[in-house]
Amino acid sequence: MGGPNLEVFKFGMYIMFPIGIMYYFGTNLDSRFAVPDFWPKEGQTHTIPFEKEDIQAELERLKQRRLAARAKR
Repeated sequence: MGGPNLEVFKFGMYIMFPIGIMYYFGTNLDSRFAVPDFWPKEGQTHTIPFEKEDIQAELERLKQRRLAARAKR
């Protein structure tokens, strides 16, 4: 058969092949798989109101929007 050198080589391949694949695809992920301007900027997103007055104003706005949609139907 092959002998001990072949077994050592096969064992090395079994160990190093997955490690090599993970190293190749696992490094430089930001530059390799990044899509520019994928996430919206801070000013383009909705902000969650935390103050009581802001929450009440947002609820009132949503209520008016819902009533307008109901009247439109």
